[in-house]
Amino acid sequence: MRIGVLAIQGNVEEHVNAMIKALKQVNRKAEVIKIKHKGIVPTCDALIIPGGESTTLGRLMEREGISAEIKKAAHSGVPVMGTCAGLVLLAQHGDEQVKQTGQPLLGLMDIRANRNAFGRQRESFEARVDFKGLDSPFNAVFIRAPCIAEAGGDVEILSNYNGCIVAARQENMLALAFHPELTDDLRIHHYFLEMIR
Repeated sequence: MRIGVLAIQGNVEEHVNAMIKALKQVNRKAEVIKIKHKGIVPTCDALIIPGGESTTLGRLMEREGISAEIKKAAHSGVPVMGTCAGLVLLAQHGDEQVKQTGQPLLGLMDIRANRNAFGRQRESFEARVDFKGLDSPFNAVFIRAPCIAEAGGDVEILSNYNGCIVAARQENMLALAFHPELTDDLRIHHYFLEMIR
């Protein structure tokens, strides 16, 4: 089994380390690899799109030819987790800010992303959120975080915060507004591992 972490920009090492730890905890064998170029995505059994600057990330993915590979993988059932900027990229629709920057979206989830829903970098914060399927709240780290403004009927809402959807799943895709890789709590990485069969 291979789990690929998009490694163009953003919290790459943190996701790699969290996934390696989560795999060890459940005694599952898998290779966690970094994706920097075209040609690696098709060899992966699961994909993680980390946080970062979503416009830059989207453009680099397009230029490298990685976007088309991710779309193809997701359509064929490969589990994909997008955190923060990854949530924005997974969305079918964006807010005005997304439109203004001409940001490329993967358009995979039936959601509308609100890019800087919680303000700028200095308004970053941590909050305990309930997450469907977890037995106790998760300490979520929000850094210049987006949220899901609207979700289609096939989208399962997993977590809300202050009236905003901050985690959702649609079939093989998981979108999170926060950064689970920045805490020692690996339950969301375990949740994602359960999606990989």
